[in-house]
Amino acid sequence: MAHTYTSITFHIVFSTKGRVFAISEPSKLWAYMAGVAKNIHYQPFAIGGIGNHVHTLIGVPAIVSAAEAVQKLKSNFSRWLREQGRWPGWPERYGAFSVSSSNIDSVRHYIQNQAEHHRRQTYEEEFLSFLNRSGATFNEQDVFD
Repeated sequence: MAHTYTSITFHIVFSTKGRVFAISEPSKLWAYMAGVAKNIHYQPFAIGGIGNHVHTLIGVPAIVSAAEAVQKLKSNFSRWLREQGRWPGWPERYGAFSVSSSNIDSVRHYIQNQAEHHRRQTYEEEFLSFLNRSGATFNEQDVFD
């Protein structure tokens, strides 16, 4: 019998619509998100962010694309956030960056220290930095609307 072994880890970043600070109780959302990830058979290494965006570091099965992972996470998170109060939603865009096993601890630390990090850098600056460092092809005028 043939066996397939994979290790696929994504650092996924997405903001609230209009990048408004609409996540009022981030720690509750992060805990909920970790539960959702586990329920859909993803491995949540870290979930964090601040009131206008989310970072997830997740391991996914080989058959799950980054687009599918983002869609499942956003839809489940939206349901919970709507139940908590006024919710503007998520824009369609996101960033998904592959992470090697040797860098999981470093990315986890980065995600767990978002509040401190964002005292020095805006979400927009952070996201453009990720795009540049990853080598993604993009037009800066199209990244944010």
